[in-house]
Amino acid sequence: MDHALTADQQSIRDAILKLCAGFPDEYWLQHDRDAAFPQEFFRALLDGGWLGIAMPAAYGGSGLGITEAAVMMQAIAESGAGMSGASSVHIPVFSVQPVVLFGTGAQKERILPAVVRGEDRVCFAVTEPNAGLNTTEIKTRAERCEGGYRVNGEKIWISTAQVANKMLLLARTTPLDQVKRKTDGLSLFYTSLDRSKVEVRLIHKMGRHAVDSNMLFIQDLRVPEEDRIGAEGEGFRLLLHGLNPERVLVAAEAIGIGRAAITRAASYARERIVFNRPIGMNQGIQHPLAKCWAQLEAANLMVMKAAQLFDQGLDCGVEANAGKYLAGEFAFEACHTAMLTLGGMGYAQEFHVERLLREVLIPRIAPVTPHMILNFLAEKVLGLPKSY
Repeated sequence: MDHALTADQQSIRDAILKLCAGFPDEYWLQHDRDAAFPQEFFRALLDGGWLGIAMPAAYGGSGLGITEAAVMMQAIAESGAGMSGASSVHIPVFSVQPVVLFGTGAQKERILPAVVRGEDRVCFAVTEPNAGLNTTEIKTRAERCEGGYRVNGEKIWISTAQVANKMLLLARTTPLDQVKRKTDGLSLFYTSLDRSKVEVRLIHKMGRHAVDSNMLFIQDLRVPEEDRIGAEGEGFRLLLHGLNPERVLVAAEAIGIGRAAITRAASYARERIVFNRPIGMNQGIQHPLAKCWAQLEAANLMVMKAAQLFDQGLDCGVEANAGKYLAGEFAFEACHTAMLTLGGMGYAQEFHVERLLREVLIPRIAPVTPHMILNFLAEKVLGLPKSY
């Protein structure tokens, strides 16, 4: 089984790394300090045609797979851009996949080209304050009205809502106590983010300040019938088709961050002289870094296996979840090890490792925690009883 990148995939990686070289560590540090969206970086990827890497060619995309998208997102994170760079383009690369898979011809014509061209910025409005990962318990309601729906509710941890003009929104169209299965009665919409009806409130957080996270307070938002994706009540099923590729992309980004941290730590260890010798000569420095490198590469094999299975139309739930777990845990260890390698300077912003450590916590926690992944693997792989 060959897990090496193809020539075309290597070309994607090389091209992205070359583009990212124009956005050095100082660019990302300044945007993190200023909490400013990286518009110049977003524009560079847009102008290069990269936002549509996994979009159908018929709608202006490149028509490539999740494997190629993972290669691209990993290279962005690995360049030192971390989650600030990856998250700025993650949503257009991934989140409109339900439209690609389940939208009508008219919806695809209306929605996809505008996303590929960067004319529409999209946020992914699913999670809620009191539901967490229990998506079937979301409280946001979309009630029928003339010509469409009226939506009320709250969403949380919604990335890029400060700069978005569109959102992919999950809401309950049938009350939970009126459905046969908890997963029934949820509907998916791609609609305008009307700020006269949606208050977007910034969440001040630990890291990735360049890309905003928000709460949304939705009050009497009018959503036209033509903005519903798929059949009414089938939104949860549609959403499931995007869970595995999301895990793959987030895992690839985590590995990129881990690689970035190890690269910086190894460089420091070669140059830092203590007791008349580089600290990189000491096995106490060498072994932890070498271990982290090996762990990241092993995780990457699982992530790319999952991506390839998905692109072949095969079940990849186990591999995608295992890859996300391994990538999240090992990337965190790599960043922590890198900080320890630098000692006190690892805590200094000018060496950038502390920024990578703060940002790597995101793919460790989201979009699903390591604990929930272990629950899934225990049930699906080991045949153990469901624990929740």
